[in-house]
Amino acid sequence: MDHAADTYRTDLMTITRFVLNEQTKYPESRGDFSILLSHIVLGCSLSSVLCVNKAGLAKLLGLAGETNVQGEDQKKLDVLSNEVFIKALVSSGRTSILVSEEDEEATFVEPANRGKYCVVFDPLDGSSNIDCGVSIGTIFGIYMIKDGQEPTLDDVLQPGKNMLAAGYCMYGSSCTLVLSTGSGVNGFTLDPSLGEFILTHPDIKIPKKGKIYSVNEGNAKNWDGPTSKYVQSCKYPTDGSSPKSLRYIGSMVADVHRTLLYGGIFLYPGDKKSPNGKLRVLYEVFPMSFLMEQAGGQAFTGKQRALDLVPEKIHERAPIFLGSYDDVEEIKNLYAAEEKN
Repeated sequence: MDHAADTYRTDLMTITRFVLNEQTKYPESRGDFSILLSHIVLGCSLSSVLCVNKAGLAKLLGLAGETNVQGEDQKKLDVLSNEVFIKALVSSGRTSILVSEEDEEATFVEPANRGKYCVVFDPLDGSSNIDCGVSIGTIFGIYMIKDGQEPTLDDVLQPGKNMLAAGYCMYGSSCTLVLSTGSGVNGFTLDPSLGEFILTHPDIKIPKKGKIYSVNEGNAKNWDGPTSKYVQSCKYPTDGSSPKSLRYIGSMVADVHRTLLYGGIFLYPGDKKSPNGKLRVLYEVFPMSFLMEQAGGQAFTGKQRALDLVPEKIHERAPIFLGSYDDVEEIKNLYAAEEKN
């Protein structure tokens, strides 16, 4: 790549241009979806600048003195980032229902500002890592409400396969936004000099099999049989192949981003302490599973395809195994074998 020449390129594919190009594929489109995505991008940009880059200078690190609906201590940045996204989404005029990790109840937009979309999001995933500078991020998914009806929670409590779009924005050494609108996965990187996200990772495809596994092995004593057997096989393969490398950051956005680019598997299984796992279905499991499938991978809960799960509560949790197709297939086979026995 000629980096010097790239510096002066004038044909850069910005995320705005990309979304508008996608819109032209649907002649009946009125642009509502494009407007909603532009407000999500705005929320990501604001979070990157206000909530992350200047956090230490603005004395925003540390605890806010409250806990969220999950019983987790809220960081000051959690609270600020949540406000940023709610205001950005409501002001788009294209949303009816918002579900945030930080709020116990869903937010129903005032009728005058309502649109036809529901957005589920974790405004700042991995926020326990904020104070030590580890990559954190925003995760989001978009549903459409049922036509001609007053919006209800049923519009949100749909299987993940009904999502129209999903993505995440990672705030780290660079600000990277990964997005799928149902026809592949594309990655954009924020150019601070332009204030625009530029297409840097077109048509991301996860390798069919990877060399990395990502799991919190501190929970190993509480795992079920298939998970224990799978991790054992990663470390001590019996087929003569090399062992997989363990990489675990503890921030879902960062761990999944690496898995998406390099291949491998990310595991957050249920265990004896937390039979339903720790990750929330609507705004963590579904968006990441959607992206993985769009990139050619798989996502599995230990019982079924993750995107087929039908949540009953907005903050419901589920185990998750996602990543390269062949790696997830291995753990599916282990669960199938245990079920037979």
